[in-house]
Amino acid sequence: MSKPMERKIALIGGGGVRAPLVIFGVDEATAALSAAEMVLYDPDQERLAVMVELGKAIVAKSGGSLRLRAAASVEDAIEGAHFVLNSIRVGGIAGRAADERAAIDHGYPGQETTGPAGVAMALRTVPAAIEQARLVERLSPDAWLVNFTNPAGLITQAVTTHTRAKMVGICDTPTELFHNIARALGEPLDQVQCDYVGLNHLGWVRGVRVRGEEVMDRLLGSDELLRQLYLAPLFDFNMIRSLRLIPTEYLFFYYERRRALHNQLEQGGSRGAEIQQLNRLLIDTLKSRLMAGDGDGAVASYAAYLNQRSGSYMKLEAEGGSAFDPDVSLQVDPFRTATGYHRIAIDVMSALTGAKPATIVVNTHNRGTLPDLPDGDIVETAASIDLDSIVPAPIAPLPDEVRGLVHAVKAYERAAIDAAINNVRLTARKALLIHPAIGEWSPGEALLRNMFGTIDADGECLCQGPMHGHLHG
Repeated sequence: MSKPMERKIALIGGGGVRAPLVIFGVDEATAALSAAEMVLYDPDQERLAVMVELGKAIVAKSGGSLRLRAAASVEDAIEGAHFVLNSIRVGGIAGRAADERAAIDHGYPGQETTGPAGVAMALRTVPAAIEQARLVERLSPDAWLVNFTNPAGLITQAVTTHTRAKMVGICDTPTELFHNIARALGEPLDQVQCDYVGLNHLGWVRGVRVRGEEVMDRLLGSDELLRQLYLAPLFDFNMIRSLRLIPTEYLFFYYERRRALHNQLEQGGSRGAEIQQLNRLLIDTLKSRLMAGDGDGAVASYAAYLNQRSGSYMKLEAEGGSAFDPDVSLQVDPFRTATGYHRIAIDVMSALTGAKPATIVVNTHNRGTLPDLPDGDIVETAASIDLDSIVPAPIAPLPDEVRGLVHAVKAYERAAIDAAINNVRLTARKALLIHPAIGEWSPGEALLRNMFGTIDADGECLCQGPMHGHLHG
């Protein structure tokens, strides 16, 4: 009898604070993934060492067998891997906080994947993501590149357009909304089918069926049910009813831009600035506990951090709340929740191995799914995933209410990718102009100066800032 395949899984950006969650998920799914080893890489070797040690403590606590190690180079991590998870943040959390601050200072909400800060994130990240994908092409050409890196749809489009790497983009936002809908209806998730349409961080549910019966009118007719769909009060219920679409949470930064900016100004900062402080406290605590040999204490501190971070999500923008308010912390086991960052990754990888075929919302090539968009565009849609196969399910055309917004965002994505690859400042200003959450020309130059520093002698080069090399989240 032949020995079962043992797979190596790589995580680029392994110094990020989400890495231990993914380690837990991979360890828990070792049978479905045939995973023997997980290798993490991050340029910040000190942060990487902390996350690897925390990961080992998590595996030991759960009684798992997954081998973990830190890679000395990105090539070491990628070579021979069957899956390469990409979760990088060029500029680190300090870059996010600075970009969000610049957006607020210029009169736009500060949010890492939409508006000016989202443009900056894309411009910084596209070159690094393509460079890493080309390493995957060369060192592990049969591997699947599973992209967590934000803005996930845009990064997946850039990589699949400019490399031959097999890539799928993933995000837990749609499945989180599906779970909330099922919970509000008092139904098990496997009995609820949501008709989802859109792009990453720009999606809507336009139909809900319970055991085949359409219940959208029931949802739209009840303030109590709609209130349960979001952690914070994001949308006016009459707006949702007028659209007859249930938006994912990131539409808040399109539909309620003034409210988001007002609350950020009142609070005096952005979510990124709060996360920067939370992360600093977390790393200090983890170092102290791990150095003392208190692995269980480190795991407990990490779980408390996740609950505080998740419980405060969107509170600042929607209500002016703070991540440091103890009342916002969740009281759950963040490792074993039904949704989350790690769950979507494991579900997608388990399906791609053929062990657990599934229909999952992912970021993948359109291939006629939405007749409104070219086949090569990346859309966020339900797809049938099986052994080395991702086939998007055909759906109805985009509703009139959102068609223009989706097309405008895709046009912005193409311009941003062009600007990032060719390093042209004028094209970056065009991307800012096209972006429907910005839509102005005059502020563009000042925004780019704030986020990227000085320009070259000809005024054309989009120069990278001093934090370009930092990859962890």
